[in-house]
Amino acid sequence: MDALNEIHEFLACETPPQWIEHALENQDILLIDHAHCEKKAASTAMTLMFRYVDRTDLLNKMSRLAREELIHFEQVLELLQTRGVEYCHLSSSGYAGGMRKHIRNHEPARLIDTMIVGAFIEARSCERFAKLAPRLDEVLAKFYRSLLKSECRHYQDYLSLAEVYAGEPIEDRIALFREVEGRLIESEDEVFRFHSGIPPKA
Repeated sequence: MDALNEIHEFLACETPPQWIEHALENQDILLIDHAHCEKKAASTAMTLMFRYVDRTDLLNKMSRLAREELIHFEQVLELLQTRGVEYCHLSSSGYAGGMRKHIRNHEPARLIDTMIVGAFIEARSCERFAKLAPRLDEVLAKFYRSLLKSECRHYQDYLSLAEVYAGEPIEDRIALFREVEGRLIESEDEVFRFHSGIPPKA
């Protein structure tokens, strides 16, 4: 998949093997947090639609993204139910907060940075789906492979909007968030989540 190669080039690093092994050993938590991630992604898209009502291209792309993420949320809930896993609240890892604290607070810089962060979150999701799928049971592997196309498009949508709204090169901002994201992924984390760094040792 060309888009997957592009994502590997976009990210600073691959997911560490420790995270992959921990995810395979803790699939219930992985799926519960995956459901939360889909719900948060839909909420983020809706928030952007309410905040930037004058940007038609954003409204169209975020509307589609929100619908898709909610469908994915429903699909993960169904997987949890069929596996007898109860959907429950989970605390967040420091990943998203660690990224968002570098977002500038004035416009249009705030919007541009928010789009770049969205691109990194979606790119990391796609990279992890691809890494996990070959090592999961047939049902979950098929589901994760089915998500690759939409998650790759979400990454591209966020990045293209950032480029359009900047009206100038954004390589420096991408480089900053790439370094931050890579550091978060390769650092030890306090909890294991779908988007988290190296899981805590038992």
